Order: sequence, then C-alpha cells, then structure tokens
Amino acid sequence: MDSLKELFKIGNGPSSSHTMGPERAARKFKKDTINAEKYKVELYGSLALTGKGHLTDWILEKTLGKDKTTIVWKPEYIHPFHPNAMRFFAYDKEGCEIKNWLVFSVGGGTIVEEGEDRNTSTVYPLKKMDDILKWCDANKKELWEYVFQYEQEDIKEYLLEIWKAMEDAVERGIIKEGVLPGSIGLKRRAAIFYKKSRIEGKVRAFRGKLFAYTLAVSEENAAGGKVVTAPTCGAAGIIPGTLYTLVEAYDLSENEIIKALATAGIIGNIVKENASISGAEAGCQAEVGTACAMAAGMATFIMGGTKEQIEYASEMALEHSLGLTCDPVGGYVQIPCIERNASAAARALDTANYSIYTDGIHSVSFDEVVITMKETGKDMKKEYRETSLGGLAKYYCPHC
Repeated sequence: MDSLKELFKIGNGPSSSHTMGPERAARKFKKDTINAEKYKVELYGSLALTGKGHLTDWILEKTLGKDKTTIVWKPEYIHPFHPNAMRFFAYDKEGCEIKNWLVFSVGGGTIVEEGEDRNTSTVYPLKKMDDILKWCDANKKELWEYVFQYEQEDIKEYLLEIWKAMEDAVERGIIKEGVLPGSIGLKRRAAIFYKKSRIEGKVRAFRGKLFAYTLAVSEENAAGGKVVTAPTCGAAGIIPGTLYTLVEAYDLSENEIIKALATAGIIGNIVKENASISGAEAGCQAEVGTACAMAAGMATFIMGGTKEQIEYASEMALEHSLGLTCDPVGGYVQIPCIERNASAAARALDTANYSIYTDGIHSVSFDEVVITMKETGKDMKKEYRETSLGGLAKYYCPHC
C-alpha cells in the first residue's frame, strides 16, 4: 500500500483524475520531449466525455503550450485498462513523430502506464482492515500508530501541511460569493450558510457550520481553487468540512488533528488498494463514498471511539453509499457533486455517533464492503461512471 503522501495531494481543482492527473502526465511528457515543436493529445472515454467541464483541455494546453497543442476528443473509445486514458504525441519541426505515450489517470491525481501497478510504492505491509486491526491488537496500538510505524519520519509534518491547505480552502471559500464558472450558472452558497448558522441555536448551528465549511471547499474546487485530494477533488470538501467543524467544537490540538488525518488516510488507502477511488471506474461511491468512510472513521476517533467503532463507522458510511452514481451535469464538478459533499459530511458524523453508541460489533466488515463497492462499480453501466451520459446529466438541463 502506498504512502499517505500519494493519497493526500495539494493541487488545483476541479478534478484529480481529469485535471491533476493530465497535468502531471503532460509535465512528464514535456520533460521527455524537450525538443518537440508540436504536441497532440488524444483523450478517450471519460476524459473525452467530461473533459471540457473538468478543464482537461485547458490544463493540457496550459502545461504543453496553447499554440503548440492540439486536443483530439475520442469519447467512443473506452480503454479496457481504465476509462481515463490519453495518448500524447510529440512532433519535430518537419511534423515527424518523435514519441507517443499512452497513460492513464486512475484517480486522486495518480497516473500509470498500461499494466503498471497503480500503487507506486509499498510502504504498508498489510492492505486489509481486518489484518491491520489484528496487528493493532497484537502490538497494543491504535490505527494512527500503524501509520506512524511505517511512514517516513516527516509524515507528521506532511499531514500538518495537508491540514493547513484544507483549512485555507475552508477559509477562502467561506467568504466568497457569486457564481461558479461554467454554463450552469450555479451560485455559491457557503457564505450564506455560514451567516445563517451564526444566528441559530447550538444544535442547528453545528450542522449549519458543517454544511458551510464543506460547501466552502467544494465550491473552491469547482472554481479551480487549491484543495487537497481527500481522496479526490470531487470529494474534496467532506474531510476538511468535517474536521474544521470538529476542531472548532472540541478545540483540537495540532497533534490530535495529525492523528485524525492519519486515521482517515489509512481508511482511504485500504479502499484505494483493494477497490478504486475513481468515479470513472466505479462511480461516485468510489469518491464521495470513500471520503465519507474516511471522515466517519476520523470523527469516531476524535470523539473517543475505539478502533472497532472506527471500523464500524467507516463500514457503515461506505455501505450506505453503495451504488452511488457519478453523473455530473454538463461535465462540471458542481451538480450533484457540491451538495453531495455536504450530505456525505453529515452522514459521516451520523455514522460516527451511531457507532459510538454500539460496542463496535457488527455483521459486515469494512473489507467486505470495499470489495462489494468494487464489484458494484464494475456492474455499473458506463453512463453512470463519470461520462455525463446518464442520470441527472441526461435529464437535467438548466437552460432548456
């Protein structure tokens, strides 16, 4: 299993798979073809179908040079290795091909070649929740201690940097108003939610701030602002919104925040290793569902839950996200994505509270739900896997 540094990445939205991944690929290809005069990029499958709304062409042109780059859209071709496929071509002055490269953006900003292991390194020896819990029992450790056992010494500083980026995204987004970019004309809501929450009673104010903080980051992502993949850009609001709310409520120290993010991270890593965090591969259950599970486990830890209760909360959060489709209207990470982040943050806290009322014993394990999610994603029609060909994307037209 990869380092958490490969799960939590800081970058610009609106999409880790459609913006951050293609940018990383373009940088690598440009470095490998420094004498090229012209570039062509063929985008396949999901990258072609929703690339316009996700700014894929914009980031490729920005990275390779707008005057030097031609984008070719081929939505009809779905590569069997992964739906987010792209092929780069480099040409010399005479127009002769120097090099071409097929690469895949597999979620969370990660890029791989065909047949390559999606995990770039092996940091953790165990990859299943049940095995990690057994290790914790045998060594009298907590989940966050498993992370610190195998990561490099700078992981605490890295997670603190991740938290600062999340915190900044909340605080930028909470004061911005106006309309998000794109043809939908969707208005930002975080600022008004926050204003309303300040005049509510204690209980309603807590939930109102949770919505406001989550919306703030999701709206920043939709506007191309700097966010953290947690585990993706499309689900980037859930963990920051939940954590910011709990930091305020419990006056958490930096040390507690780092442990909370380590707990969330190992949960997300298990899903990434054994299933998928890519909406193009497994629907929104892989993005928002995973983020909800991460936030639920994190919240349970913060509220004093045992590792068994943490596992239960994460399992429940993912279980009740099974079948969640990825059907972005117009190809933008806005409808239903932004509202869905806020709803999932609330569900994460609900499952955390529920699990704490139990003894942590339950019927279905987190590992079993992860595999079920993977199989459910495979069974989904392509229309519901980030192609904007089905669901809300097919039936909702804001300007019709």
